[in-house]
Amino acid sequence: MSSAVDADRVRREILDEGAGGRPYLLRDARVTGELRLDGAGIRRAVRFEGCRFDGPVTLEGASTLAFELVDCVLPGLRASTAHVGGRLDLRRSAVGETDGLGSAVDLVHADVAGGLRLDGAHLIAPGRTALEGGGLVTRGGVFCEDGFVAEGEVSFPGAELTGGLWMRGARITVGDRERFAFHGDALKASTVRLSHGFRADGRVRLRGVRAEDLVSFNDAELLGSGSSLMCVGMQVGALDLRFARRPAGSVNLRTAHASRLQDDPATWPLSLGLDGLTYDWLGETAATRREDLTDRLAWLGRQPVYAPQPYEQLASHYRRSGHEDEARRVLLVRERCRRATLGPAGRTWGWLLDGVVGYGYRPWLAGLWLALLTLIASLVFDAYTPVPNKPGEGAPFNPVVYTLDLLVPVGGLGMRGDWHWTEAGVQALAYGLVGVGWILTTAVVAGVTRTLSRG
Repeated sequence: MSSAVDADRVRREILDEGAGGRPYLLRDARVTGELRLDGAGIRRAVRFEGCRFDGPVTLEGASTLAFELVDCVLPGLRASTAHVGGRLDLRRSAVGETDGLGSAVDLVHADVAGGLRLDGAHLIAPGRTALEGGGLVTRGGVFCEDGFVAEGEVSFPGAELTGGLWMRGARITVGDRERFAFHGDALKASTVRLSHGFRADGRVRLRGVRAEDLVSFNDAELLGSGSSLMCVGMQVGALDLRFARRPAGSVNLRTAHASRLQDDPATWPLSLGLDGLTYDWLGETAATRREDLTDRLAWLGRQPVYAPQPYEQLASHYRRSGHEDEARRVLLVRERCRRATLGPAGRTWGWLLDGVVGYGYRPWLAGLWLALLTLIASLVFDAYTPVPNKPGEGAPFNPVVYTLDLLVPVGGLGMRGDWHWTEAGVQALAYGLVGVGWILTTAVVAGVTRTLSRG
C-alpha cells in the first residue's frame, strides 16, 4: 500500500458537499479505523480500488449512488436497509475474517438500483453467513461468478432479483454437509443459475422460489447430506437438473411446477420427492420412447414412498404428446405399486385384476383367458357324453357353445340348462366355469370402471 488514510478523513471527503457530485476515488491505500457511513446521504459515486481496510465498512440505512470496492480487502460490509442508486461492486475483493462475528456481507433489505457484482470475490465467514441477502431488492443482476468463493452460507430468502442470480462456477463451503450452503426460500428472480461448475458442500434450499425463466443446476455439484436440494413449491419457467454427478443426498421437488423440466438419468439422486410435481413439458431421457418410458418408470420408482400423483402426471404428459400406449403402461405400474401398500385381501384382489385385465389397461387379456378356457373346456366336454335334461328337446349338444354359455353369466346361449353330466369331475368343471365366468366378468367391469374413473 502506498499510504495510510484515517477512516474519519475518508468519511469527511465522501460527504463533502463542496465536491459538487464528483466521483470519489481512493486507490491503493490502507484505511485505518472503521469507515462508518450509517444513515448517511451520499450524493456522489464512491470507488475504492486495491485498498485495505482495518475495520468493516458500514452503510446501514445509508443512501448512496454507485458504491464500489474493487480488489480490496476488508473485514466486512454492513449495508442492511441501504439504498444504492447505482451498482454495488465488490469484484475480486476479500471480505470477512475467520474469527469475526456476523456476516461477511450484510445486505438485508437493501435496495440496489443497479447490479450487485461479486465476481471473483472471496467472502470469509466460516461457520456463519458469508452473504446475507434476505429481502434484498435489485433491479440489475446479482453476479457471483469468475472464481467467486464463499466460506459460509449464501442466503437470499425473500429477495427480489429482477436481473437474476448468476452463480455459474461459484464455490460455497460450509464445512458441515448437513448445514445450508445456499438458502433462497421465497426468492423471486428472472433466472437462477447455480450451474456450470457450481459447487455446494452443504444443502441447497429453494422453497417457494418464483422464476419466470430458467432455474439451472446444469453441471452443478451438490454435496449436502440429507436433502441436497429442496425445491418444494417452486414455480419456474424451466428447470434444468442435469447435475455434474449424482447429488449426495435426496432432491425434493414436491408441489413444484416447471413449464419445462430437463434432467439426466445418469445423475438422478437415489431418493426423489415427486409428489405434487407438475410440468408442461418433460425432456426425453433416451433415443426411443420405449427406453424413455423405462427410464421414467425408474425415475418414479425413486420416490421414498408410493404416491399416485407422479404417475398420473407422467401419464398426462405422454397423452399430451400423443403416446397413449405409454400413458396406459404408466397407469398400470401405478396400480401395481399401489397394490404393495394394501392388506392381504386388497393385494389378492389386485393380483386378480392385474392378471385378468391388467387393471383395465389391458382388456385384451380377458379375451385371451376366455379363448384359453373355452378351448380347454370344449375339449373336455367333447370327450364325454352329456345327458339331456329333456330328451328329444333343444338343439344338439355343441361343446364350444356350451362352454361359452357357462362362462358368460349375462344373457346366456340357451344350452347350459339343457344338459348335465353323470361324471362328477366333468360336472364339477361345469360348475367351476360358471364361477370363473362371474369372477372374470366382475374383474373386467371393475377394471374398466377404474380406468374410466381414474384414467
